[in-house]
Amino acid sequence: MLFLLYGLLGIFAGLIAGLFGVGGGIIIVPVLIYSFSLLGFNADVLVHMAIGTSLACIVATSLSSIHAHNKKGAVDWSLVFIMVPGIALGSWFGGLTAAGLKGDHLQLIIGIFALYTAIRMWFKSAADLVVKHLNKSLLIPVSGAIGWASAIFGIGGGSLTVPFLTSRGVVAQKAVACGAALGFPISLVGSLSFVYTGMSNTALPDHSVGFVYWPALLGIAVFSTISARFGAQLAHKLSPRILQRCFAGFLALVGMNFLVSGIITFLANQA
Repeated sequence: MLFLLYGLLGIFAGLIAGLFGVGGGIIIVPVLIYSFSLLGFNADVLVHMAIGTSLACIVATSLSSIHAHNKKGAVDWSLVFIMVPGIALGSWFGGLTAAGLKGDHLQLIIGIFALYTAIRMWFKSAADLVVKHLNKSLLIPVSGAIGWASAIFGIGGGSLTVPFLTSRGVVAQKAVACGAALGFPISLVGSLSFVYTGMSNTALPDHSVGFVYWPALLGIAVFSTISARFGAQLAHKLSPRILQRCFAGFLALVGMNFLVSGIITFLANQA
């Protein structure tokens, strides 16, 4: 039954990943938190396992999404290659940072950020969003921050990369495609960091390697890889403005989801 749940989650996460270039983790993490709670996993490691497993799932999803976007010629590889070193380094340290944070705090922080970004993208026109022209000298430090935050929250980076690039004048489809491409180094390095930090934890359930739970990883990765290409194809059929509005609405829903989950977890820990 749980494998079916993970399969359905994988299909939805893959569609979201291809459509918005977010890796699907922003959907995967809350559902994994819920399912791991039902399985009775230790509350001290539950959120960290959801994040680590999400990042591992995104490794496969991002490859499928990259392939679909690249076929459309939408990936700006010059930007991607500049950002990869900072993304990778930030992702590793993000995993190390997350190991020292409480799960409910992680959920509240990402919820607030997602809502802020959603409101900003929804109410501003494409022209208003262009704050400055893209300054490539800033890409490395910015990418380091994106990698760090993305690994902490178990997301592929598109939730941070897409708003940043669109605010610098990059067309929505290209921003989404670059977000998908950068999801691979974020998820690969980030998941390895979560494996490393969780290896010595005695509260982990069976079938775990560090903070990665293999049954969930396999179920989600298989189905998300298949569906990601369809999401990417849909992204290129939408106008930039519609895609921007869809992304904003998606982030708002996710932000509320994380806030509610964080509050529930916080209250449960106080009981």
